[in-house]
This record gives sequence, C-alpha cells and structure tokens, in this order.
Amino acid sequence: MEQKREKVLGYEIDLLNSVQALERVKNSLDDKSGMQIVTINPEMIKQGHTIDAMNSILNSAELVIPDGVGIKIALKLKGINQERIAGIEFAKKIISMCANSGYKIALFGAKEEILQKTGENLMKEFPGLNIVYSRNGYFSKSEEQQIKEDIKNSVPDVVFTALGAPKQEIFNSEMRKILPQAVFIGIGGSFDVWSGVVQRAPVFWQKTGLEWLYRTVKEPQRFKRIFPTLPIFLIKVIIEVTKEKFCAK
Repeated sequence: MEQKREKVLGYEIDLLNSVQALERVKNSLDDKSGMQIVTINPEMIKQGHTIDAMNSILNSAELVIPDGVGIKIALKLKGINQERIAGIEFAKKIISMCANSGYKIALFGAKEEILQKTGENLMKEFPGLNIVYSRNGYFSKSEEQQIKEDIKNSVPDVVFTALGAPKQEIFNSEMRKILPQAVFIGIGGSFDVWSGVVQRAPVFWQKTGLEWLYRTVKEPQRFKRIFPTLPIFLIKVIIEVTKEKFCAK
C-alpha cells in the first residue's frame, strides 16, 4: 500500500481511512515487522516542538493517524478532506482483530481497579482474547526496567499503553527497541472508558467532532490543556498554509 502523508507544522500525518490503517497494522503483525502508532493531536505537536524525545517519535513513528479534530481542520485548510480516526475506536478495532486472529495483547496503564475492569469487559466483549500482560500505570523509576522485562517476556503482539502523552509515546518508543516485532499504541484515557468508569460523549458530539468540547464541559480541568493550545495551533496552521500558497505563486 502506498504511504500518503501530509506535513502539518513539521510533522507528517498518514492520509488514510480506518480500514486502510487497520490493514497496515495487520500487515505489520503478519510479517512481524512491528510499528509504533501515534494518534496525533495538536497537543502532541506542541509537545514535539518542546520535547526532544517526542519530536524524534513523531518523526519516526510508522503510523501517525489523525485523531484530534484540530488535525482534521488543519488538513482541511490544506485542501485535504481527511477522515478523523478516533484513537479509542481504532484501538478497539485492533483488539477485535487480535481476538479473531489469535494475536496476544498487553494492557499497561491506568489505576489498578480500572485496569482490572477493562480486562474483564474486553474478555466479555471479545471471547478468546488473549491478554498475556496487564499492569497498572503507577510505578517508580526503579520499577520501570522490570516492567519492560516483564512485557518483553510475555511476548505480546500488541501493547496498549495508557499513560497519557508524551509519557506513553516515550515508553512505547523505548519498548519498540526491546520488542521490535510488536505493535505499540498509546491510548490515553481509553481504559477509563472501557472499564465503564467514564462515559464517552453522545454520538452526536462524536460525529460532529466536538467530543473534546463535551469532555471539557464535563471535566473543566481539561480546559488548561486545550486552551490556548488549539487556537494557537490553528493560527500557526493558517500561517503555514498562507506561506505555502505564497511560495507556490
């Protein structure tokens, strides 16, 4: 499959739909080439501009899917009508594929009770799912190496890491070197939703791309994360697009 990408504020984003993205993951699992998946949003791009490790990851990840609505808008400003691939939904599709094809998965992150409930719910939803590793996301620096060894020894095919960005992306990048044949994806607060502790926005908000606004209203502490990051991001994209058009003349 030809890999089509478009650069947004210095970082290339894959232009594909969810079916094509899932096919890329399946091919990686089948040939054991491994990959790191980044579900990119404006906040991650901001982190890439300020954190060296995140910058390197965004430049090297094998699959960068357009998750945040800000990314969809940015691509639209560049004349590209790109489907938004919500990370939480895409991760569920990977889990379904793993259950159907016999691939082993690892779950890492969140609080212990949320992690346990997530595992139970996934096993009910996907009979036959093989979870070979499960650990909460609370650990000291001294425990980190042992966690990496335990994940390596469990030999998962896909690792779902829920530590929040950029911590989960940095961890996955380090594990990618230790377990090169595996697929790694950072999924933020997905375990909170899968456990049933947190409810996703109603379908209307999801389809209109305003799930971020719904969550901000429900969780006001998220406001500082989104503002002024999103408006500044879009302003920078508009400036970038204007420069590209000017240079093209």
